[in-house]
Amino acid sequence: MEVRIGVQHANRELVIESAQPASEVEGVIAAALKSEDGLLVLADEKGRRVVVPAAKLAFVEIGEESSRQVGFGARG
Repeated sequence: MEVRIGVQHANRELVIESAQPASEVEGVIAAALKSEDGLLVLADEKGRRVVVPAAKLAFVEIGEESSRQVGFGARG
């Protein structure tokens, strides 16, 4: 699932592909906003971690969960 993170005063968004379900990502975001250190930490499918100060978040967009398609597109 694709997660797009907007950071204040940054021209580009951070985009990661996460293997976590949407409800889990949402829980991590909510916990970061409430925590004392205020750090949002998400891991992508390859195990890389993205760390963003929660106070600097402009938005977080959580994409739909979908299975990966193989090939050049759906045939109908």
